[in-house]
Amino acid sequence: MTDKDNGDERAAKDNGDEKDIPADDLVTTQHSITVKRRKLNYTTTTGRVVLRQEVLTEGKFDGHLPKAEVFVTAYTLDGADPAKRPVTFAFNGGPGSSSVWLHLGLLGPRRVVSGDVGDLAPPPYDLVDNTETLLAHSDLVFIDPVSTGYSRAVKGEKPGQYHGFQGDLESVGEVIRLWTSRNGRWMSPKFLAGESYGTTRAAGLADYLQSRYGMYLNGLMLISSVLDFATLDFSEGNDLPHTLFLPTYAAIAHYHGLHGSRSLEEVLADAEDFASRDYPWALARGNRLSTEERAAAVSRLAGLTGLSEDYVDRVDLRIEHVRFFTELLRSERKVVGRLDSRFTGADADYGREHFSEDPSYSAILGPYTAALNHYVRAELEYENDLPYEILTMNVRPWSYKEFEGTHVTVANKLSAAMRANPHLKVHIAYGYLDGATPYYAAEHVVAHLQIPDDLHSNIEAAYYPAGHMMYVHEPSRVRQSKDLAEFVQSASNR
Repeated sequence: MTDKDNGDERAAKDNGDEKDIPADDLVTTQHSITVKRRKLNYTTTTGRVVLRQEVLTEGKFDGHLPKAEVFVTAYTLDGADPAKRPVTFAFNGGPGSSSVWLHLGLLGPRRVVSGDVGDLAPPPYDLVDNTETLLAHSDLVFIDPVSTGYSRAVKGEKPGQYHGFQGDLESVGEVIRLWTSRNGRWMSPKFLAGESYGTTRAAGLADYLQSRYGMYLNGLMLISSVLDFATLDFSEGNDLPHTLFLPTYAAIAHYHGLHGSRSLEEVLADAEDFASRDYPWALARGNRLSTEERAAAVSRLAGLTGLSEDYVDRVDLRIEHVRFFTELLRSERKVVGRLDSRFTGADADYGREHFSEDPSYSAILGPYTAALNHYVRAELEYENDLPYEILTMNVRPWSYKEFEGTHVTVANKLSAAMRANPHLKVHIAYGYLDGATPYYAAEHVVAHLQIPDDLHSNIEAAYYPAGHMMYVHEPSRVRQSKDLAEFVQSASNR
């Protein structure tokens, strides 16, 4: 805090407004965990950090005024050398999601036991040590963007200023800058880990942190990535998502037994071949397709997706993703999960076009919510009577005003960050059964990054037989933890 800030607060106290002055409410606790017979002692710092903005009034400096309070949970290994110890800043997506999923599902030193397909854990659930935690290799800082978790705009401020692409980047970037400065970590290897829209944020931040603060990163961990929204936007006239979702549809059909004895590798190769050549051509031809050509395309699509030829023909060869999850197992009176298509569930009726809820989200919401609310109070000793917003709609509508007249993409920002910082490494995690951010769509974006050929070697990929939160699948969680640990170690340049 600066002398000016102290002066502002003293003036407020003199005016009787002390109770309205936002202040950091951080709580520090000590813990330990044993990882591979090695005892790790670590410090956890939990609470809300006040973000301030320099204000000019008629060209005159008017102080650093509080704007928002952002909830963070930081884990630092005791006794480590800050110059050599990596630090990873992690967040989820939404927009509107807290960081609970990466925090208690994959990266943190404690994890929730939620069960998996066919063996879901019943309430009240459980927390256990995460012996695969990334804390063994990197300090961790989990960030909840404004209006998620316990993060809020301060009294008198409009939260909407943070509910958009640029406002979100600037606020999360400021948290990263503050934490790095206050903890003396400018010389530490630094990483971002984002999931879903968090990958959009991470790619944008890589460019923003460089250009705004001169903060160059060592690596990005992009989990279930979406870097170009045109690949996911099922809008009229945009055929790109129809082709890019096809391999995921085929993987889902394979998981649910609709490809007989064929291997997943064989099915994916077949789907990718069709998606890359004949399928885009067929869609582009429109009514110029001959009867025989259209029949061949219908037959091929039906065989790959597990849908009937009649359905594929009726939707004009264009299979929208939620319609697919609702249609695939309709004859069994089941719907398929979007976030993780290994999950199936019941619906209110089986004549609807779009399912009423995602059974994969329903399966994990309860365990993660209960675990987080227990964990912060009982183990981290942080108390706050606000509801912890796991995944809120209060950030909607989310503003993309910076992209008016075009589609949302951060591929150009990631490319710029990599060109300016050729040491920046990127790890991308794909779930074959992720129906929200399909792997083939993400591959498409990576193949079109505007970077020199030699920088493509800075990008590595990992594939898992699970969904959006691939760590819900225990074998994938264990392997993914190992993959991320190896990435941090190799990209730390120490």
